[in-house]
Amino acid sequence: MKKILIILLLSPLFILAQKGVSKASKEIRKFQKELDAEYRNPKETPLRGDNFTNFKKHPFFPVNLKYRVTAKFSKTENPQPFELPTSSGKTKPYREYGKATFELDGKPYTVTLYQSLDLIKQEKYKDHLFLPFRDATNEKETYGGGKYMDLRIPKGNTIVLDFNQSYQPYCAYNAYDYNCPVVPEENKLPVEIRAGVMYQDIYHH
Repeated sequence: MKKILIILLLSPLFILAQKGVSKASKEIRKFQKELDAEYRNPKETPLRGDNFTNFKKHPFFPVNLKYRVTAKFSKTENPQPFELPTSSGKTKPYREYGKATFELDGKPYTVTLYQSLDLIKQEKYKDHLFLPFRDATNEKETYGGGKYMDLRIPKGNTIVLDFNQSYQPYCAYNAYDYNCPVVPEENKLPVEIRAGVMYQDIYHH
């Protein structure tokens, strides 16, 4: 009888957990589909010439919800604007918005989230946060310069970081037309983040 009661009590939790998993997976598939569509769209793509003609879809790491983490979020008080270096040697104005601390395989990591002072002037980017990061897959399965993630300002003191929705900078595909923010030292993670868009350097040959 006890076993039956425990099963009955756990069932709603299991169903809720399954719903959460399928919702997260759907969001990741949507991200992948939209990114592929953007790169196939001549008005939006960073690709040029044969790279555009030959593009069909991005290679992605297999979806892995281990890399979707709920991080503790702490907002930075009175952040000062600063100039973030870019790949072209120029700079772009940003400010630190907060820090996110999360665990991966039992080890804690902290990354800094930023706001682009240019982008937040536009209504649709008012609550946009930018996470540039590097990890141990760079120069092997991902772009040497690191990867990016787009986030929204969280309501409370946690924020979901889904590395399955991380992508390569435009410079990875077209270094001539784009200058991309360089990943700050504090966001270099000494761990492999095997999630999001993979990279094959066929673009700079």
